[in-house]
Amino acid sequence: MTERVTGTPGRRTLLGAAVLGTAALGLTGTAAQAAERGRGGSGSGHGSLRDLPVPTVIGHRGASGYRPEHTLGSYQLALDLGAHIVEQDLVPTKDGHLVCRHENDITGTTDVADHPEFAGRRTTKTIDGISYTGWFTEDFTLAELKTLRATERIPGNRPDNTLYDGRWTVPTFEEVLRWADKEGRKRGKPVWLYVETKHPTYFRSLGLGLEEPLARLLRRYGRDRRTAPLILQSFEPGSIQRLARLVDTPRVVLLSGPTSRPWDFVEAGDPRTVADLIKPAGLKWIASYAQGIGPTLDLIIPKDASGRLTRPTTLVKDAHARGLRLHAYTLRNENGFLPADFRRGSDPNAYGDVFGAYAAYFATGIDGIFTDHPDTALLAAADFNGR
Repeated sequence: MTERVTGTPGRRTLLGAAVLGTAALGLTGTAAQAAERGRGGSGSGHGSLRDLPVPTVIGHRGASGYRPEHTLGSYQLALDLGAHIVEQDLVPTKDGHLVCRHENDITGTTDVADHPEFAGRRTTKTIDGISYTGWFTEDFTLAELKTLRATERIPGNRPDNTLYDGRWTVPTFEEVLRWADKEGRKRGKPVWLYVETKHPTYFRSLGLGLEEPLARLLRRYGRDRRTAPLILQSFEPGSIQRLARLVDTPRVVLLSGPTSRPWDFVEAGDPRTVADLIKPAGLKWIASYAQGIGPTLDLIIPKDASGRLTRPTTLVKDAHARGLRLHAYTLRNENGFLPADFRRGSDPNAYGDVFGAYAAYFATGIDGIFTDHPDTALLAAADFNGR
């Protein structure tokens, strides 16, 4: 996959232009504060949120820009590229094992459709109010799931990744914990993980609650303490509150679009939206049981009707005022995923001016970012911090 769009200005030229642009929006103060946090000493320990570099680079589903997501190959590459944290999303199998998939619908991320023995498992389900037709992890035992092979989720955007289709199985979270421990011993420092509970209300309704088996694994592998090199995350605040009662591991509430409602709020009749949660009162409530928030990038800098960035919101300042870390999601290199300001050329799958986009978001003072391309994000973070 090409890493540079031919005929565009040099990376540092674009970065400088982006920084000048953000200065025009009045971001120089927060940028200086973020840079100062990034230059702070990391200390001798690695099991504290305070020890993470700023901006923190989080390998989104591993290095999913280069390998099929949520595979040991994707996680390993993210770590080898230098990601500060590697992300996993968890869903259960029929027999209660936690496995790493972004969704329980495995139609597009495995070769299940090529297995005639599972043809009868194809079904339609309603999950968090949306209808899906396909194959679902909760209808497979772990042994059955292990007969499948992982495939690239978006082959149209990332055809090079299809080279690795079939190379890896769907990993269990316990396998990832063992991998992280092994890699930590090899590297002489803990490997940080960022773990999301997916659709927890839905799975609890099936008798497959995620939090209790997750907590048991965290205790078994010594990642249940406040200083553990692991962050728990969920789009459902109730899941994070439940985990807070089970373990002391750091916790983050994920936040989608402003008009959306967490599904546990929908089920409970709670009328609050994300717009309510990002107000000072909502952030104060989140800070009572979590250490951070994970907002979509549009909550940091909204886009106009043409897809171009507008003025930043006060979310970063408001979150920091309540002691919350802020890890935003998700930045990818391809034009089709970038704000219109930073697209280069007409090919949606070619790389755009992603360094300019990183500079704009880092200048708001965010503490970290999820990315499909950790190596690119690390270069951008080094530029931002003047190294």
